[in-house]
Amino acid sequence: MKITLNGDPHDSAASTIAELVDTLGLPAPTLLIEHNGTALRRDEWPATAVSEGDRVEVLRIAAGG
Repeated sequence: MKITLNGDPHDSAASTIAELVDTLGLPAPTLLIEHNGTALRRDEWPATAVSEGDRVEVLRIAAGG
């Protein structure tokens, strides 16, 4: 299916946000996810379905000085 990931078209077979994060190979503890304009808590990822045309923003948290 086609979704928009961080503003760019992306083909994905993931059925949930948790699966999408896993397929992207990103470390979940460092991520903030927005799905169709709604910020999600990490415990919501497994129950949040990804559908054709969805918009997903993935932000990585970085600390430093």
